[in-house]
Amino acid sequence: MTRHVLSVADLAPAEIRAVLDLSERANLAPVLRGRGVALVFEFPSARTRNAAELAVVDLGGHPVTIRGEEIGFDVRESVEDVARTLGCYHALVAARVAEHATLERMAAALDGADAPVPVVNLLSDLEHPTEALGDLLTIRQCLGSLEGKRIAFVGDANNVCRSLVSGCIAVGAEITVASPPGYQLDADFLAAARAQGGAVEVTAEPVVAVAGADVVYTDVWLSMADKAEAVAKKAAFRGFTLDEALVERAAPGAIVLHCLPAHRGEEITAAVLEGRRSRVWAQATNRRHAMRGLFFFLVESAGSTR
Repeated sequence: MTRHVLSVADLAPAEIRAVLDLSERANLAPVLRGRGVALVFEFPSARTRNAAELAVVDLGGHPVTIRGEEIGFDVRESVEDVARTLGCYHALVAARVAEHATLERMAAALDGADAPVPVVNLLSDLEHPTEALGDLLTIRQCLGSLEGKRIAFVGDANNVCRSLVSGCIAVGAEITVASPPGYQLDADFLAAARAQGGAVEVTAEPVVAVAGADVVYTDVWLSMADKAEAVAKKAAFRGFTLDEALVERAAPGAIVLHCLPAHRGEEITAAVLEGRRSRVWAQATNRRHAMRGLFFFLVESAGSTR
């Protein structure tokens, strides 16, 4: 069976560590030489597109970026037909989609066609696994290890948060998520995370989450999909801004992460984003390296099944 990565949970803990190790190697074999990789974006992208395209180039391949309107999922063609078409040309298909089910349909279509072409989630409404891999890589580089580290996520328990929680569980890190009522991790996800032995806590108090943390993480309150909620959401998140007073409650050597784009003055202040604890730009850089490690891992895995 072809390996797809639609969720962080699609990778075993040892495989996550292997991907992180590969991500730090600059001399990976050009496993994509003479081969294409399809990068499909239903939504605009800055870091993910740049990271993915350059990761493909790093491995000797040719990235083909495709906008959502060029393929028209279930309008111009079915999701399944698009996936099978891309599988005819490419060694790997990666997509940023509105609905996670689209990725599941793509993977199922390629499996059904007996095409050993991995599908990678570049962001869906449920998860953002490539972001989480870059985050874990950054934490490991900055703090020396992942096991036992305490991460505080302050903000909307969104797709980024869920992938980060799954990643922390896999590598033995502890995570506390601070979100206002109505924007917290859903009960089913939380129960499943804890059933895996994950050290996951939730709170509605940012000061509780941040106290003694090694990593303080936030994300935008308003994603591309929820602009209509702007007024209500900003009101709900009052008091959840990462400012200097809040961050000083973290451990002395704590770092600050933000997956970007940042809205200075909302989820984070300019002083914190640009401050001495911030590792935001190293984090952005690591998106490329983590993607390179993941693509290498998947292409090698797919090759072994042929």
